[in-house]
Amino acid sequence: MFQTLITRKNLIAISIAMFYSLVLLFTGLCLDSGGGFVVATNPIAKLAKSLGFTPVSAGVTGYICVILMAVYVIILVAALAYERRYAIVNGIRLFAPKMVLTYTATVILSVALSFGVGLLIQSTKDSDNIKTILSYVAQSLTVSLILYSVMFLAAGAVIMFIVNFINVDKPYKFFDDAETPSIQDEIEQNLDVTNSFDSAPEADADGNGNGGNGGNGGNGGNGGNGGHGGNGAAGASAEGGIGGDIIGGGAGGNGSGDMSIRENEFIADTQKVFPGLTRIDLEHDGFEVESVNGVKDITLAKLAEDFRNYLAKEEKLYFDIEVIRFFLSGFATSNFMILEGLSGTGKSSLPRSFIKYVNGRILFMPVQTTWRDKTNLIGFFNEFSKTYSETEFLEELYRTNYNPDRVTIFVLDEMNISRVEYYFADLLSVLEYPKEQWRLKVMQLPHDFVPPMKLDDGYIHIPENSFFVGTANKDDSTFTITDKVYDRAITIDFTASNTPFEVEAETPKITLGYSTLRKLYDEAIANAELQLTAEDQEKISKVLEYVVDRFDIAIGNRILNQINKIVPVFCACGGTKEEAIDFMLAKKLVYKVEGRFEEHIKDSLQGLIDLVYKLYGNGTMPRTVKTAKAIMKLL
Repeated sequence: MFQTLITRKNLIAISIAMFYSLVLLFTGLCLDSGGGFVVATNPIAKLAKSLGFTPVSAGVTGYICVILMAVYVIILVAALAYERRYAIVNGIRLFAPKMVLTYTATVILSVALSFGVGLLIQSTKDSDNIKTILSYVAQSLTVSLILYSVMFLAAGAVIMFIVNFINVDKPYKFFDDAETPSIQDEIEQNLDVTNSFDSAPEADADGNGNGGNGGNGGNGGNGGNGGHGGNGAAGASAEGGIGGDIIGGGAGGNGSGDMSIRENEFIADTQKVFPGLTRIDLEHDGFEVESVNGVKDITLAKLAEDFRNYLAKEEKLYFDIEVIRFFLSGFATSNFMILEGLSGTGKSSLPRSFIKYVNGRILFMPVQTTWRDKTNLIGFFNEFSKTYSETEFLEELYRTNYNPDRVTIFVLDEMNISRVEYYFADLLSVLEYPKEQWRLKVMQLPHDFVPPMKLDDGYIHIPENSFFVGTANKDDSTFTITDKVYDRAITIDFTASNTPFEVEAETPKITLGYSTLRKLYDEAIANAELQLTAEDQEKISKVLEYVVDRFDIAIGNRILNQINKIVPVFCACGGTKEEAIDFMLAKKLVYKVEGRFEEHIKDSLQGLIDLVYKLYGNGTMPRTVKTAKAIMKLL
């Protein structure tokens, strides 16, 4: 956590404490009438006398007490700065009872040590000597504080003059609050900002066009109606939780006007345009948090088993071990996962409980029927307020850039209540790029605008510790998820509730950093014993050739890469190669045949079942066979 302390604000505070300590040391020298280091009639001694202090001769041991006091002043300020950063990093209120007790204990301990150690080293511990030492220390502290305050005010006045003299021609606002009127000496020009940003496109003739001024989401608020037919989406409800951070999401309206700032026009300051992102910058002082100090010696198999037991004992959620293994191994394969099935089978509970278990962060975003493009996720520039309408999704994604080692899940609840390939299209494309190119365009900025610290030229980086999970229902109120979406995701079916079971052992939550999880994934993928063998590859190739030949389905390299990644990781979680291959064949190949009604489909599916039996044996590929038979029943 050392890097957490090294922030600009904390370094300034420590440097101020160090400067005061120097003043204290110099003052102590001047006030020791018998020390011989400076003349007894020096100005500081005269100042102390004018304040009514009696000159004292403390000697070397007395001055050591002042040295200890100066050292502990620096230690105290550094400790308080560290404790403040610790509270911010871990989401604790700065003045929560726990933190107040910590601050108080730190102050008491520093004072006690500085005085206690100083008194212990005194050669003579009679009451008169101790009284003399305490009087000397008190005089040094009082006079040094007076001198320090005068020097601080003088230096502040000089700096204020220099800064304002340099910026004399620039307007100055006393307040950051947009509702508080600003006072300026003079305004040399009348700036018209009404056309600073490009206007939104007009709605289509049927009224369904995207409005430029969609409503603001987040914090459970309601989105307003967008101009020219854009509909605002209701904000999301907040979810509470213990362990990981669970945040309620909110979405802006469907206003998706052109989010570009004209290069040659005026724009307000960064804090006004991006208030939420600027607030996050201030919280972290522009520095990323160091690696999570969590478990290091865990294995994927133990993680899967312990997490399943935790779900059963603490959350009263019961999942088959295969589901847990596919959930964990799926994140090694793709940062996008779909949890599909009946309502009430634990689709939302699984990611929520996982984050609580590993002490990560999670954001729930209930998808709205009006969502049409990425502005519903990341917001848009508001023409009326001249600010960017930030969503909870954008803020949490931005915050994740400051916490690259904390597992973070973004849950799109009921994601197919609107068309996924519309509002999620940009993210689907970006996640196909190399990880260093995972950037999402927020808005076009002019060359002279200083954006938030983690907004690079209008782009927000998507950290690799960000995972996107969509829950999907299959009913008349939802849209069909297209192959384009399914191909990029790992899809897990939740078809029925599982049988409860008892867990006797303790199931404590853990802290698992993304770097540790990624290391487990990489080690599993690189393990030759867990990788697909040449024989495995040959069997899969035969199934692929049959599917392509009989069903005219295109199979890209993406699916093959996913199979090569998920198989070893699933095995490391405690499963078998056959189970992982069966899962991928059912979800990535056979599933594509659903909705086909040509005459040959039924016979071809039976041929596929026969081929699977021939290659893998009867009962080895239950998911593939079950999926094929389910489609055959519809024909």
